Amino acid sequence: MFDVDRQEHPVTVDEASFDALFRRRWAPMVRLAYLLTGTNAVAEEVVQDAFIALRDRWARVEHPHAYLRAAVVNRARTAAFREARERTSTLGEHTAVLPPEVDETWERIRQLPERQRAVVVLRFYEDLSERQIAEVLGCRVGTVKSRLHRALSSLRGSG
Repeated sequence: MFDVDRQEHPVTVDEASFDALFRRRWAPMVRLAYLLTGTNAVAEEVVQDAFIALRDRWARVEHPHAYLRAAVVNRARTAAFREARERTSTLGEHTAVLPPEVDETWERIRQLPERQRAVVVLRFYEDLSERQIAEVLGCRVGTVKSRLHRALSSLRGSG
């Protein structure tokens, strides 16, 4: 019989370090997830799941901040894909009320294909290098460059 309360390999968590990371990175990670998913509720759920996954692996994760960012991006991409498949209404239904210039920019970014949107958000919101983006997304640097080029061309209206 399986006992769900018993752990075969208990994970040691440095509560102070984890709590500090949580306090410092919760809001930025929710903003990142929001930019990738387009909804606050999904963004918060994605980040909560990412923090839970990090906590479960805390003792084995060498770079918690990088792990957290990758977990948020991966979960947000999955959520965005699922949302796109389930969406039956217009794109504007789930948008937040933002200043007009931000709202217009977000709407254009939101219309990008999911992979291009992820590259734009990681490059210009998270300020990651092309190499770091490639690591987060699990692709080559050349792929990041081409996706970024296509996305920016599209945003400029020439692609």
